[in-house]
Amino acid sequence: MYQVQAGDTLENPVTGELVSIIEAPSDTNGRRLIVEGVIRPGGAVAGAHVHPDIDETFTVLRGRIGLRLGHRKLIAPLGERVRCPAGTVHDWWNAGDEDAVVRVEITPGDRFLQMAANLFGLAQDGRTNAKGMPNFLQLVVFAQEFQDVLTFVEGPPPAVLKAVTAVVAPVARLLGYRGSYPRYVHQPRLTRAATPSSVTART
Repeated sequence: MYQVQAGDTLENPVTGELVSIIEAPSDTNGRRLIVEGVIRPGGAVAGAHVHPDIDETFTVLRGRIGLRLGHRKLIAPLGERVRCPAGTVHDWWNAGDEDAVVRVEITPGDRFLQMAANLFGLAQDGRTNAKGMPNFLQLVVFAQEFQDVLTFVEGPPPAVLKAVTAVVAPVARLLGYRGSYPRYVHQPRLTRAATPSSVTART
């Protein structure tokens, strides 16, 4: 069955992210995922979040990327690696007035890639708000499915959210919502737009 692989480019039309897979997770690379993303002006990831067991490293190749790392905010230095250890609250966005290009290394990246493919697919289908967040019922089952990968930090306290999820998730599933959709992971809509590497090469 097809899976997203190196050379594929995925687009989130809501958050302004055009992401090319440079290296896909495998048994020989420590399950590492490397992507290059073009982020349009005003573009940003869906919201501040935590990866419980995933390390990320950001390297800005062009433009200005703003980063929140815990309680610290900064403009990522051009060409320098900025590490975000597992468990660190973080957020990032295009802080300039031109396209920004950033390379991101994610370890381990298997489940992260599945999560991102679903979030991008929902956005492509018009099933998110203007910030790229799914509606409440979809978000509940998405968060439950990918709780090992991603936790959004805005919203109710964890104990309240856990109680709400226990009640709402079964209802959402009965209504047809799923935490992960095979069509997004195994049949992704790949963009024919220029990949981040080709954009970088022209600068």
